[in-house]
Amino acid sequence: MALNNLIPNIESLIALPSVSSAHAALDQSNRAVIDLLAGWFAELGFRIEIMDIPGRPGRANLIATLGRGDNALVLAGHTDTVPWDEGQWTQDPFTLKQADDRLYGLGTADMKGFFALIIEAIRDLDAKDLKQPLVILATADEETSMSGAKALVSSGRKLGRHAIIGEPTGLRPVRMHKGIMMQAIHLLGQSGHSSNPALGNNALEGMHKVISNLIEWRDQLGREHRDDAFEVPTPTLNLGYIHGGDNPNRICAHCEMQVDLRPLPGMDLGSLREQMGARVRDAVDGSGLGVELKSLFDGAPAMETPAQAAIVAATERLTGHAAEAVAFGTEGPFLNALGMDTVILGPGDINQAHQPDEYLGLERLNPMVELLRQLIREFCIDSPPENGA
Repeated sequence: MALNNLIPNIESLIALPSVSSAHAALDQSNRAVIDLLAGWFAELGFRIEIMDIPGRPGRANLIATLGRGDNALVLAGHTDTVPWDEGQWTQDPFTLKQADDRLYGLGTADMKGFFALIIEAIRDLDAKDLKQPLVILATADEETSMSGAKALVSSGRKLGRHAIIGEPTGLRPVRMHKGIMMQAIHLLGQSGHSSNPALGNNALEGMHKVISNLIEWRDQLGREHRDDAFEVPTPTLNLGYIHGGDNPNRICAHCEMQVDLRPLPGMDLGSLREQMGARVRDAVDGSGLGVELKSLFDGAPAMETPAQAAIVAATERLTGHAAEAVAFGTEGPFLNALGMDTVILGPGDINQAHQPDEYLGLERLNPMVELLRQLIREFCIDSPPENGA
């Protein structure tokens, strides 16, 4: 396969900044990327729909469809990237650099490069050959709020029957991943002179009790929930941030902690949030401390696509790898909620995602293009698998 068109396409995608960040000063629109992709797929004969995201100006999803039918194969990915570490990149993150058999740039692996690989795989595709449609989905805000995927779920749009999300998996299929939720816990006390503890109510000491209670809860969750398909087979609860007080000679009046919880498939985010709140309140019950709980991220549920799903069987056969389980989250559970069986499968490596000097190895390009062609043939051109019809 000649790389003459593929490399410039990746270069064009990388050159368009589309950072998604919880910090407003860093947050950017993805519309330029969506418009570029819309133009490319329109030239290839796809019907184009651009979906603006409610409440997110400058954010949009792209749905590009070739062919007609109900059991489409959906090739999906997000158009946003994380922020970059200024001063830690050895080159401009928005200028594609080819060196050491690698393509360097922000989004090469996670995951703008995937869209250029789709273009290469379908360049010679004729819509008249399709028995089932091919849908390309490009979303917004996956790296922060997942507003693009959530907007699709809210719309109730039926996109297809089988889906591939090209997140970095090292060309190995993934059918399960953990969920994620992030919570801020804020305790409100009373300041006072440190020489007499009775003059105030120490929020930092209250947080010590909260931490002990949450660690006890984490251990309980580990005893009650286990799935050995995962490298870390239990849910994880990370105490990631804490800040309290303003001076050592003042009783601490405010203390905040932020935590990250990653549940296994089958664990409900709403129930976990309620359990966490109850644990926090129990820890400081009777202390006089106030409690404020704030969701930092509404969360994404865990994903589990049935092992017997046609798309799982196909990707296992074509890659030679059994479908795996991973700890990182994707838009997969939202696509599954729309009636698709979803596999996460892409050419990058997760250890390159969110890193300075992110890269995609050149040796991954041809295999990914060929894999996409085989999947398109199997699900869109040849007779659809019996359990996918």
